[in-house]
Amino acid sequence: MTTLLVASTGGHLAELHDLAPRLGLGARRWVTFDSPQSRSLLDGEDVVFVPPATSRDVAGVLREMVVARRMLRSERYEHVISTGAAVAMAFFLPATAAGVPCSYIESATRTQGPSLTGRLAARVPRVRLYTQYPAWAGGAWRYGGSIFDAFEAEAFADPPPVRKVVVTLGTHQRYTFPRLLTHLVGLLPPEWDVLWQVGSTVIDKMPAGARKQVPIDEMREALAEADAVISHAGVGSALAAMQAGKRAVYVPRRRAHGEHVDDHQVEMARELEGRKLVVAREVEELTLADLQTAAAWSVRSVPGAAPFRLVRSPDHPQAD
Repeated sequence: MTTLLVASTGGHLAELHDLAPRLGLGARRWVTFDSPQSRSLLDGEDVVFVPPATSRDVAGVLREMVVARRMLRSERYEHVISTGAAVAMAFFLPATAAGVPCSYIESATRTQGPSLTGRLAARVPRVRLYTQYPAWAGGAWRYGGSIFDAFEAEAFADPPPVRKVVVTLGTHQRYTFPRLLTHLVGLLPPEWDVLWQVGSTVIDKMPAGARKQVPIDEMREALAEADAVISHAGVGSALAAMQAGKRAVYVPRRRAHGEHVDDHQVEMARELEGRKLVVAREVEELTLADLQTAAAWSVRSVPGAAPFRLVRSPDHPQAD
């Protein structure tokens, strides 16, 4: 039978896509939103696109649940696995009612405790819950591993100068990052070669060539060629930079400025800087010297990263 891999686009999808090879799956079908990211990332995969739902979007979840019920009635599935966000609940509720095992893997951005989706998933009977941080595992929450276990940083013997930069502010429709974009427009020298992926962020003085979203193949090429990467502190952006071998300058959004629903990006920045995988800076602190500091290190994949330890259904052996 087939496993359903369910995630909203952006960091949730990037995270589940990165974890998928470590989950020990057979046949799989993806469920996500239709976007340039999902079409590029899941090219050649079995994909079902569902109506998009944003943060705390009850109407959007109900629309997705209609699709979930239709899918679960028409075909039998072995397992539903999700990294969130709201789309997870749209599939968990009808799946558990139908007796299909469900697993929720909390995002790596949640270093201190579960998100709203995680707290809701914990209320659904028979949903297995996983954290990527052993410090807050306990009770219903198991530690399964971390996506970041697959990466490590190492210093260059002869760091290159910075002249080519990728700036990516995420692609969330609701939350923008004008503080960072305004700061960077004034900071980066005009002669530098900069790719600007700004999402929905708009300021009075937009940089030349700013784009809402860059196709993933083009972004991968730009990241590979960049001397430095500046990113909001989203997990998808961090993964993309690491996969390209880059130690990004990582700038968290702040709830106090209306840039996100809470300050989980601040926690994410601390975690990755502790692993030496990013250079974390607040908007006001960011200087050109920070770009050179980041560019003096590379990030590489660790061969043979351990499997993410999911507990299988009663008919299958335990993975941990």
